Amino acid sequence: MILRTLRDTADDLADVQRITTAAFAAPGAPPEPPPAPARQARLDALHRHFLRHDQDGSLIAYDASGALGAVVTSRRESVWGLSLLVVAPEAQGKGVGRALLDRALAYGEGCARGIISGSLDPRAARAYWAAGFALYPAVRLEGALDPARLPVAGGPLYEGGDPDFLDAVDRQVRGGAHGPDHAELLRDCRLLTVDAADGRGYCFIDMSLPDKVELMGLSATTEAVAARLLTAALRDVPAGRTVKISNVTAEQRWAVDIALTARLQPEPGGYLCLRGMRPPVGFVPTGKYL
Repeated sequence: MILRTLRDTADDLADVQRITTAAFAAPGAPPEPPPAPARQARLDALHRHFLRHDQDGSLIAYDASGALGAVVTSRRESVWGLSLLVVAPEAQGKGVGRALLDRALAYGEGCARGIISGSLDPRAARAYWAAGFALYPAVRLEGALDPARLPVAGGPLYEGGDPDFLDAVDRQVRGGAHGPDHAELLRDCRLLTVDAADGRGYCFIDMSLPDKVELMGLSATTEAVAARLLTAALRDVPAGRTVKISNVTAEQRWAVDIALTARLQPEPGGYLCLRGMRPPVGFVPTGKYL
């Protein structure tokens, strides 16, 4: 088996998508169809973003039979994040995932904090725990919502935000700025911000898909501001679209209360895995930008 850095080529990006689809497919289920062209273009753009900024932390494993697994990680100031770790079903249990994770962790050496959005796979959970991460059970809140059940968000809210403001909030809440990730998120997302006497924060909402709206990251210095941002974002969801909110732990009870009030359905969502930090109260990371 050979590990090498991912390349911005059609073959490497196709291998990552093929392995990802196979790795997350239900056992015994028929193969899933490839993503729609628009969805595939967005996934490729996401991987290219990390290749531009974190190529040393983006790796692929292969042997004579082809690609076996891939990992994509990021370093943002003092925060290391694992955005993707996938192993082809036929290669699982053979040390591929361990080798990829070890190299990915080495890329984050020296970072004071680490974040992983972990799946329900018990093998992955054990590997992250063994690497020094604390596992916080998370829920996913999803479904068609009833925005009329939500109160009007009180206090000032703004569309858009200055990058320096967003980074300052990140440093206070998660210990490190997202830097270039914000510009990438703005390609597809609506941005709401709050800068008020009771706190400050921001919220990215992806409304680019015709049938789904997804929370792509929320960071706020106080629970009150976090709740205001999420409430405002959900109240503006167009009729007929489903909503998805991931990585909500017990520390974000305010998010659970808002989502259940709006009639979203809670489901097991894996683990938010953290090293060098506890889940900040006003923080809901995404699965990729963390």
